[in-house]
Amino acid sequence: MRPDRTHRARIPDLHIFIPILISLLAVYLIFQWRANLTGLDMANSSRILIIGGTGYIGRHISKASLALGHPTFLLVRESSASNPEKAKLLESFKASGAIIVHGSLEDHASLVEAIKKVDVVISAVKGPQLTDQQNIIKAIKEVGTIKRFLPSEFGNDVDRTHAVEPAKTMFATKAKIRRAIEAEGIPYTFVSSNCFAGLFLPSLGQPGLTAPPRDKVVISGDGNAKVVFVKEEDIGTFTIKAVDDPKTLNKILYLRLPANTYSINDLVALWEKKIGKSLEKTYIPEEDVLKKIAESPFPLNAIMSTGHSIFVKGDQTNFEIGPDGVEASQLYPEVKYTTVDEYLSQYV
Repeated sequence: MRPDRTHRARIPDLHIFIPILISLLAVYLIFQWRANLTGLDMANSSRILIIGGTGYIGRHISKASLALGHPTFLLVRESSASNPEKAKLLESFKASGAIIVHGSLEDHASLVEAIKKVDVVISAVKGPQLTDQQNIIKAIKEVGTIKRFLPSEFGNDVDRTHAVEPAKTMFATKAKIRRAIEAEGIPYTFVSSNCFAGLFLPSLGQPGLTAPPRDKVVISGDGNAKVVFVKEEDIGTFTIKAVDDPKTLNKILYLRLPANTYSINDLVALWEKKIGKSLEKTYIPEEDVLKKIAESPFPLNAIMSTGHSIFVKGDQTNFEIGPDGVEASQLYPEVKYTTVDEYLSQYV
């Protein structure tokens, strides 16, 4: 019999298509593997409840939680809808996947129900509500399943300060919350984020300015105390990075970023270099700073006494990080935080 010519003509076609089919199958399998891996990462990401998630620092923590793929719950009062700014912010968070839970620190039942939905609780409340965090501790203890609580700190290490009143009492209030958390055996991370860059760097701390000065600058003390300035978005990122990290469990997370640690004298020198001009410098002796604090009304005295702790006493850097703490940039070198140098460049 003569060979079937038609059949022979099809064999080369199969040889061409088989490798293509194998390649397509490999691509499909890789795609499925990556999808499953992503799903696994999402499944392993803690569910986070943020209290005060629309506030000054809370909004940045909320954004970071959503950006890093955590199921994110925001506890808000129903009255928040009447505030146009907060309502708009909440809508943007909802569009990014946030789940809004209505309640308040004063409503124990709502607080318990919100906490039951999550693994981690982050508080970013401020002012009078700092004391109300006792209600969060009570609710966490009642629920009994929270893996981590991050109370509202986001500033100096309140156990290592040389503050005068009224900052002394404010720091003591935060320290009291720390002791209550420890006494109840609640897993925690305390975030010592140091200075909010957005509150200081745009004016170099000069009252009434919206951009760094170009003629003169007033400096409290001798200007040599080392201070740490951290952009608010970076505080949010480092905070969320810590929530599932066993290395930050029952530790203080210090944002003592090397590229952002400056004395005021160094900071002014950096700005002078950027603008190519020397500033007239006036130094205020510590005793005069203390006198001004004592004579000023609230809340000015609170701002000034906090500044005294930071810029005169150097309370952000005048101690070594001990075994109870870890440093954020060492734990998370992949976070490319904004440096002070980069931050100031926008004002040149």
